[in-house]
Amino acid sequence: MFGYIRYDLPNLFIKDFMLYKALYCGLCKGIGVSCGQRARLGLTYDVTFLSALLHNMMGIDVKIERKNCFEHAIRKRPIAAADDLTQELGALNTALAYQKAADDVADRTGGRFKRAWFKKGYRRAKKRYPALVALVEEYMRAQTAAEEKQTASLDEAAEPTAALMKALSAHFLKEKSSPASEQLFYAVGKWIYLIDALDDYEEDGKKGRYNAFAAAYGTGSRAQLMEANGQEIAFLFDTLFYSMREGLAGIPFSFNRDLTDNVILRGIPLETERVFKGEARKELPAPIK
Repeated sequence: MFGYIRYDLPNLFIKDFMLYKALYCGLCKGIGVSCGQRARLGLTYDVTFLSALLHNMMGIDVKIERKNCFEHAIRKRPIAAADDLTQELGALNTALAYQKAADDVADRTGGRFKRAWFKKGYRRAKKRYPALVALVEEYMRAQTAAEEKQTASLDEAAEPTAALMKALSAHFLKEKSSPASEQLFYAVGKWIYLIDALDDYEEDGKKGRYNAFAAAYGTGSRAQLMEANGQEIAFLFDTLFYSMREGLAGIPFSFNRDLTDNVILRGIPLETERVFKGEARKELPAPIK
């Protein structure tokens, strides 16, 4: 995960912003329980979104308590309880953080310190949730193979990450998994890979690293890429938005869905628009404040 899955704050209800903050802090606690305190530094918005989505889809009520944490030792704040799902999502967060650092090492873009930092937590995640970590490892190997192949197909390049998200849907939802949920997770996974590749297009080209858009359209500036191929690229992302909406419509939710709808229907398109324009990422209000 790369931190692209974000909410649209101006259109987010206060109740849902408070829920998001509680889930964010709860996931941090969950990481500490399942993978140790050091692994908490890998906390991402992406897995926080998965926590909100999966709790709702699985009908697991989020229990919020006022507690202290190392960031708020004096003043208590609302924190979602680190239930079994949250702890396993914490392991997923750690596994993805470790694999991302390992990928950076392989690409010679740093990552050695981060890989060493998350290694112990990764081992704990692997011991406690072997099936989950095996899934991550399997599809990360497939992702590496696709990139080493230097494929010029955007679909082929994004397939392993999309397939991983689809597999995670089945892993967590079990009997509640459905074609609609798999469609949603698959589309989100494909979007994550492609938006990250598009965001890194210029930097990857300058450093001679594989990039799916560079392989498909050639290297250059992002402005040149979008001027020459913008309509085709926009159509690709529009098909993913449609697939997300279609999958979302077929999923029965147990609770209020305002938060996840905000992220999927507004936050993801806005983040896509930002990358299209080549604008710097705007930091969200920190959930831990």
